[in-house]
Amino acid sequence: MAISFKKSYKFAFKSSLYISFFVIISLLIYHNFIELVDYLILIVFPITLFFFSFFLMQYRVEVFIYKRIKKLYDEVSLLDATSLQNKTVTTDVSTLTNDIRNFAKEKKIEIESLNIREEYRREFLGNISHELKTPLFTVQGYLETLIEGGAIKDKALRVKYIARASKGVERLINIVQDLDMISKFEIGDLNIDIEGFDIIAEIQNVFDLLEIKADAKNIILMFDEKYISPIIVYADKDKIQQVLTNLVMNSIKYGKENGTTELAVEKISKTKILVRIYDNGQGIEQQHMSRIFERFYRVNKSGSREEGGSGLGLAIVKHIIEAHNEKIFVQSTHQIGSEFSFTLKTSK
Repeated sequence: MAISFKKSYKFAFKSSLYISFFVIISLLIYHNFIELVDYLILIVFPITLFFFSFFLMQYRVEVFIYKRIKKLYDEVSLLDATSLQNKTVTTDVSTLTNDIRNFAKEKKIEIESLNIREEYRREFLGNISHELKTPLFTVQGYLETLIEGGAIKDKALRVKYIARASKGVERLINIVQDLDMISKFEIGDLNIDIEGFDIIAEIQNVFDLLEIKADAKNIILMFDEKYISPIIVYADKDKIQQVLTNLVMNSIKYGKENGTTELAVEKISKTKILVRIYDNGQGIEQQHMSRIFERFYRVNKSGSREEGGSGLGLAIVKHIIEAHNEKIFVQSTHQIGSEFSFTLKTSK
């Protein structure tokens, strides 16, 4: 049930009527018993008293409410509420109620946002700790075996363990480099070198680079059609190649045996193209869709770690595309497949 708050004017008006009514009754009683009061006084005096009472009550009520509401506004402004800082103080209770209600909603949203960020922060710290300690423990284990276990005397074991320790160090370096790249993107400290190049040729280079990995799962890397003419885009060639590599690598990693990864390039306007990478792999469940571009967020935490990688691939992809002032999109259906797509400029 909605509560309708009235203005202080109604309070003052009713109060004045009560005072006037009381005085009239008093004068009538006085006149009947004493017979000294003139009838003119009976008319003029109540009217005068009414207006006097009205303005007096109104003034006192306004001052009374204003002081308290002003104090409330001042205290609330200390919380840096943008909706109240520049508002004129009002004594209308309904207006005040709306202001406070809006303020409470804003603060509730801010608190919920902070709680979500805090949860993400805890998850991020836990994820980065896990990602770093896994290769660190690997390196530590092999080196301790060499030093303390006597394996250093066996040449074959020595070469084998050092090679495995080297892979652990390489993974650590990749994680640190990826984190450094993301940090530079976030603070705007990573340069984008724009040049014109054939996007079809770059896609083919990525196919050639990842052909062996795709063959291991019998996944076919293909175009949606035969592109005869080059399609020139204007972007940072090396970073777009990294985007393509990361997305195709993911489609292979999460793809099904004997599956396909298909790329298409579509012209969507005179100055824009859309690059689409779609597969018939595992797909992504809907509850993960809003978080897949977060650093270290993994849909399948155990399986994806076994596949390797830093867990930063999609985060890097998003930062690179956004650094070009372009858009990236994702659509996916669990157990059916996924499609990642992004826009690029085709003219300067």
